Amino acid sequence: MTDALYELLAPYLDAEDTSARPAAPQDATTSKYLHRLSTLSLQLLKDSEPQSLAQSSHSTLLSLQALSNRSHKAFITSSDNLSALRTSIPRVGREVHQLRDAIPKLDEEAVRFSSTYSKTVENPIIERRKKAMQLARNVDRLSDILELPTLLSTAVSSASASANTAAPSSTNYSSALDLYAHIKRLQTLYPDSPLVKDVALQAEDAMKDMTTNLISSLRSQNIRLAAAMRTVGWLRRVAPELEGLRKDGSTGASEGALGAIFLISRLANLVSTLEALDPLRELADQETRRRMQSKGNKSDPRSSGNTWSGGHQTERYLKRYIEIYREQTFAIVSLYKNIFTPEQSDSGFSATTNVNLRAKSTPKKQSEKDDPLQVLPPALATLPMHLVTLLTETLRTYLPNVQDKSSRESLLTQVLYCAGSLGRLGGDFGMILTLLDDSEEGEERDMTYDWEEVMRKHRALAGRLEQLTGGSTGAGGKGISPIASPVH
Repeated sequence: MTDALYELLAPYLDAEDTSARPAAPQDATTSKYLHRLSTLSLQLLKDSEPQSLAQSSHSTLLSLQALSNRSHKAFITSSDNLSALRTSIPRVGREVHQLRDAIPKLDEEAVRFSSTYSKTVENPIIERRKKAMQLARNVDRLSDILELPTLLSTAVSSASASANTAAPSSTNYSSALDLYAHIKRLQTLYPDSPLVKDVALQAEDAMKDMTTNLISSLRSQNIRLAAAMRTVGWLRRVAPELEGLRKDGSTGASEGALGAIFLISRLANLVSTLEALDPLRELADQETRRRMQSKGNKSDPRSSGNTWSGGHQTERYLKRYIEIYREQTFAIVSLYKNIFTPEQSDSGFSATTNVNLRAKSTPKKQSEKDDPLQVLPPALATLPMHLVTLLTETLRTYLPNVQDKSSRESLLTQVLYCAGSLGRLGGDFGMILTLLDDSEEGEERDMTYDWEEVMRKHRALAGRLEQLTGGSTGAGGKGISPIASPVH
């Protein structure tokens, strides 16, 4: 029924090509409407159907207008895309063909890259990349290692700066030694690392500066026992080769070169302290020149009534000189004996004799037979002769200027006390002063006579004091009594 109705109405439908019109309705909407028409009566078709169609057409037109107003941008975009679709599809087809042709080449490059940069094949580029990645991962650790020399230098410089203050702190030196020990551990763990080697070299330079500072601190004025022991302990840690420089196993000195360094430093301090008396020494030199001129003008000063009667400036100089000498020499020897081992300190000034005795009683090793020097004596064994020479040369030069007998005896008594102070440490040099030599025989005899006279009076006084106190031990053996010789 629907098809027959469609054939009936087909000539009245708008179509440009009637030959292309289908013989039956193709869409569901047309078939549905034709089916509805077949159910209507003729009266309804004439009266109500045109109105219904007009109403539906107007409603559809309003809907299309609203849709066009609402979605006109989408329509324009769709139209543009539709117009470009004719050119886009051929271009996509060409690009697809190009991609298909490039896939074999891509596969070949992938295979070549995989074979070139495989983990099983050694490649310098891969090695450099691995090193760069490892460096990036450990950059914090490397920066910490690179900062170690700077921290060490800062600690050393801070410690040397604080050493010049009134209350130096040992924290900086301890920190520096801990940092240096850490660097040495790194060098042991990574002996082939150029970075660690460079850091170790910089640390060695800092330790040399620290060693220099420590040795310089041994030359400071009025150094105390605690500070001296602490400084020597640091030197033993910083430069252990100094301690073992003169070791010979079980015999001989065990302080190495540290004892000699300590004594040289303190001796330099003594010399610098005595050089501070140069203004007084210049005045004493002037008196010496005047005395020599007076002696040259008179052939026999002893027989003349107008003899040399000066020497007051020389007396001031010698008095101050002997005071400093007595205090400093006693401090040098006592510090040395307290810092280093009892075996060394007991040997003291007679260490050379003890070394020779040990060399005779101990079997010689093969290395000792080949060594022409054999066992070197302790550093303290060579010090007394230099100290005594320093004092005797000064006395020989300036003591003849002092002609007043009481002043001369006062100075010689001061020298006697100085000998007694060192005698408590095993270094009494009182008898050596009786062997003074000088080209001026008369003055030398006077000085020797005065020295013998002072010692004789001192022995007599010591004997009387012993008798009064009822002591069982005399003091005449050394010429020094415990009461007459002051204790530092």
